[in-house]
Amino acid sequence: MNELLLVVTIAGERVALSAAAVESVVELESLIPVPRAAPHVAGLSALRSRVLTVIDCMRSLELGDTDCWSGIREAAVVELDGHHYALIVDLVEDVVEARSEPLPVRAAMSEGWERVSQGMVETDEGPLLLIDVAALVAGVEAKVAA
Repeated sequence: MNELLLVVTIAGERVALSAAAVESVVELESLIPVPRAAPHVAGLSALRSRVLTVIDCMRSLELGDTDCWSGIREAAVVELDGHHYALIVDLVEDVVEARSEPLPVRAAMSEGWERVSQGMVETDEGPLLLIDVAALVAGVEAKVAA
């Protein structure tokens, strides 16, 4: 497998996003709150004349809240169904190559991680959990609706 992966840290855990799903990596300075939005939607931001829906990955995973309102936050920008989303992460590390297809996870995970997991992939830096970007954007509400 020669898929490229973006290595990020979410809630202190190193995980991977498919690099093909990521349009860019940005630093967000300001957010506009959205009344009555789903709890994992931190707000809106603008990037090169595009509106981004900002997703708090910690909230989407049911692991607490990210302090999105103080300082600059790193985010991976993705497009799903014609809409642009900024996924707030703790840290963007590197791009690496997957050395295997996603394999089943053989460890207990919290419900949030389990919901977004596509499996473990081997890399030169060791195994990483591959994240389903669409499930992360959908948040826990998608699980309730299903």
